[in-house]
Amino acid sequence: MFVPVFRQARGWMARRRRRLAVVAAVVAALLVLPVATAGLTLCRADSGAPSGQARSRGRDAVWLGHAWVDGRKGPADLAGLPQLLRGGVRDVFVHAGPLSDDGSLPADRYPQARRLVDAVHRELPGVRVQAWLGDVVAPEKPAGLHLDDPAVRDRITASAGQVLDAGFDGVHFDLEPVQSGSPGFLALLDQVHAVTAARGAPLSVAAPQIDPLPRLHAVAGALTGHPKWWSQDYFGQVARRVEQIAVMSYDTGMPLPSLYGGYVAQQTELALRATPATVDLLMGLPAYVTDDWAHHSSAETVPAAIRGVRLGLDRQAPGRQAFGVAVYADFSASEQDWASYRQDWCLS
Repeated sequence: MFVPVFRQARGWMARRRRRLAVVAAVVAALLVLPVATAGLTLCRADSGAPSGQARSRGRDAVWLGHAWVDGRKGPADLAGLPQLLRGGVRDVFVHAGPLSDDGSLPADRYPQARRLVDAVHRELPGVRVQAWLGDVVAPEKPAGLHLDDPAVRDRITASAGQVLDAGFDGVHFDLEPVQSGSPGFLALLDQVHAVTAARGAPLSVAAPQIDPLPRLHAVAGALTGHPKWWSQDYFGQVARRVEQIAVMSYDTGMPLPSLYGGYVAQQTELALRATPATVDLLMGLPAYVTDDWAHHSSAETVPAAIRGVRLGLDRQAPGRQAFGVAVYADFSASEQDWASYRQDWCLS
């Protein structure tokens, strides 16, 4: 009587193993197929040859480090600025912060600002020097900027007026990470824009990437607690409140140049759809070397980014003039990064 029972148990275990194998195969398919499909989609987005029309419009930008306004950069550095910035650069975002966590800005953080602004205006007529102001936003940093607090917004607005009084041509915010849908950030932009517009100065923002899939920002935020993307709708709401918006189109985790180029092409198309034609849209170029889970330097290169930008521009808005790229950053860019920017984008 024990033999049939053993055979029954062995048969049951075999059937269970088969069922588990089927479940595992289904789960693997559910995980692998979307990833494979996304990979193929990005590879296709990176295909083709950009047109000659997808080149610099002379509205590009560069993020400059704090050394330009705290005294570490001297006369020789200032004399070299025209050579450094040659190409299509119209704006430099000079790090004048960071803001204090309450939104204020100590004036001693940019003692050499006037010297820099005067040198740029003298040596590079038409180039605007914008004050790059940033800080970590709560709740990412509990003691960081609380944009839902009117008092904090008032102090940030006062800081914007302060840097314009110091001689800067505009205000560039890089406040991270702002949650998609944040009403406090929109209220801040409305408030600051009233100040900059009255002074004839541009208001500019650095923006995260746009959802490559619907509601991905909500899912990713819930799982990680760290907002990575904005919805296309929220991106558009921000863009309509400023003169210039720069997409931080890097730190994507893409492992291959073709995937990264396709991703940038996709981001360029999404951003173009969301940004009013009168607002300058800039796509960021990763001119730095870091290797971790979010950034693979062998994949996220300036040439791959420029190729993606050109492909996306060709497909979505080839005739648009309010468009450019932004190099991040002067303190990390190599000679090859600059050469790629000038040859691949500026044709010089």
